[in-house]
Amino acid sequence: MATLSARRGPVGSSSAKPSVIAQVENHFEPHYPHRLNFYDSPPQFDVTLEQFESWALDRLRILAEIESCFARNRPFEELKNIVGAQQKKYLSMNSNTAINVDKDAERKKDHVSHFVLRLAFCRSDELRRRFIKAELALFRVRWDTDDVAEKSAFMHSRDFALGEVSKEEKTELEEQLRACTPQKFQNDFPKERYIKVPWTRVPDLVQTRQVYLRAGIAYVPFRLQPSVIFQQFHDDLEKALELTARALPRMDEDRLTLVLEHLSKGLQAGIASEYSSGPESGESVTADMIDGLAKKHFPLCMRMLHDTLRKDCHLKHQGRLQYGLFLKVIGLPIDEALAFWRRSFSKMADDKFTKEHTYNIKHNYGLVGKMANYPARSCQTILTQNPPSTTDSHGCPYRHYSEDNLRMALQTTMSISGTDLQDVLSSVRSQHYHVACTRVYELTHGLRKGEGIGSGETVTHPNEYAQRSRDLEKSKTQAASAAIGEESMSID
Repeated sequence: MATLSARRGPVGSSSAKPSVIAQVENHFEPHYPHRLNFYDSPPQFDVTLEQFESWALDRLRILAEIESCFARNRPFEELKNIVGAQQKKYLSMNSNTAINVDKDAERKKDHVSHFVLRLAFCRSDELRRRFIKAELALFRVRWDTDDVAEKSAFMHSRDFALGEVSKEEKTELEEQLRACTPQKFQNDFPKERYIKVPWTRVPDLVQTRQVYLRAGIAYVPFRLQPSVIFQQFHDDLEKALELTARALPRMDEDRLTLVLEHLSKGLQAGIASEYSSGPESGESVTADMIDGLAKKHFPLCMRMLHDTLRKDCHLKHQGRLQYGLFLKVIGLPIDEALAFWRRSFSKMADDKFTKEHTYNIKHNYGLVGKMANYPARSCQTILTQNPPSTTDSHGCPYRHYSEDNLRMALQTTMSISGTDLQDVLSSVRSQHYHVACTRVYELTHGLRKGEGIGSGETVTHPNEYAQRSRDLEKSKTQAASAAIGEESMSID
């Protein structure tokens, strides 16, 4: 449906020069002239509820990975590479020079997903702070990877109120400006352009003494202009989130409220892909293999459930659900699952086991009841739903164990000690539980810090942890076999 309205400028650029010509706009096909966006204007078109949630989840995957990079103290270049890979998977943003690509469709998804997450993360000071930090990092990555022409076009599409310093004023202040210029840029000073802005717009440059101040005005060399842009993005988003927080209580839509509550928990554990069926390779697992797999490939949460099951010959309901669905998805078929659980509940009589547990096991596999294919529980679900009591075994050890119990579990179960143990516990204390789990993966698989479970990614799902662990073992075995083959050929 088209609406008759006066065009205010390109979507996402409210400060562009307005046109007085009324024209028909198709709100279903917005035009985005720039890859960069300050998100000044909310979407003025309809989206489906599925798009509302799925687009936001895709963006949240990227923001969660950014927060993980912060928690692991990654340098900006590494963060840029990781975010670039994540964007290709979840939120492609091609430049204007790209061909055979629907750039407006990509930017529409980016536009909508940003505003959906605004609704989700405006609810508290802490959520707003984390959202602004992650969004600013994403904007910086896009700015850094955009070409000069597109950045210049974006700059001219908005009024950033940047006052340019005249040649006369620059000459007058040369001594002071040179004093703020690092030695490596001294030779470029004669051709360096300067802008001037209120010092409150560049607090980072003031703090590091990179600009000259006079009468509340900061003189900023053109090479540091991005700092002005980034601070403006930060300040604008901060104000917008405060306004959204005031307006949110007036939103009367239960379905959206539930979606937003779910999204707001996403930064805590990341957003995982759904694991509802066995591995794509089609590899099946037998009941006899579980003990060996648990020791080599299971994350701590599943390892603790397995050890409790072996020790007590029993798990409570939530523990059986968490572990049973995990085993289903790693490739344990129903007949083997029945055998595994029957063998594990060795102190229980056959008729009691059949009466109390057989139906529930089949139900997990979608064979009885409403025949649903239940997915395995993600890290986010385990962290935020059905918290365990003191007598339960389910949950996330990094989130739900006391520090002493977690320390003991890491030492005895995962053989982690010393400075490595302190590194893991430090992430737990700062509530970066998925970062702690990822560090354990690195330590138990002989990987360097920062490699994650592959390409620097963090753990967001127990089944992802197990599958990456098995894949890594398989690749190492294949590499070793290939090396032996080459060696034998050289001997021959």
